[in-house]
Amino acid sequence: MPVEKLRLDKYLWAIRLFKTRSLASDACANNKVKSKGINVKAAKTVNINDQYEIKTDAKKWLLEVTGLLHNRVQYAEAIKYYIDLTPEEETEKIKPGAFIFQTGKRQSKQGRPTKKQKRDLDEFTG
Repeated sequence: MPVEKLRLDKYLWAIRLFKTRSLASDACANNKVKSKGINVKAAKTVNINDQYEIKTDAKKWLLEVTGLLHNRVQYAEAIKYYIDLTPEEETEKIKPGAFIFQTGKRQSKQGRPTKKQKRDLDEFTG
């Protein structure tokens, strides 16, 4: 029976820890992913029952691999492929809004006024 091979960066992208595979690869290159306290490279082969410490912008994760996921799937499906072993105190320190991906668009009700708000302002000021 052939053993499945899966790169670490692809796995971290598939389970939705990183938005892109290149961000997952960069995290490995910048020593933000560790296994047993040792920095790991993006090309490392992932095995079931491996544990990884991953530092993202949002929080520090401690994950145990329960299955190999080769393609990115929706979040509800992706969480079945790992166990989150992150301590409670780390979970409580999550930065608000850190899970929002930066798309370049401003969040609603912040920044410049909308077209309707401009018309209402023009009408108000005469």
